[in-house]
Amino acid sequence: MGYSQQHELNKAPLRFLKLQQVMDKTTLCRSSIYLLIKAGDFPKNVTVMGKHKAWLESEIDDLMMEKMQASELD
Repeated sequence: MGYSQQHELNKAPLRFLKLQQVMDKTTLCRSSIYLLIKAGDFPKNVTVMGKHKAWLESEIDDLMMEKMQASELD
């Protein structure tokens, strides 16, 4: 499902997060985030403009929900 389709389902406004905001929200450090991205276990950042990279807040929220649900099963 593409971003626009998922956005349409959620009806939440799209919001970009900078690296520091992602770190604050997830409590992960920079190196952990990039290691998880490399392993395919964390959403990739997107180029907003030029060298400016950011993450979609909805993807970070989804990841956090998945982690919470997985911990409830343990």
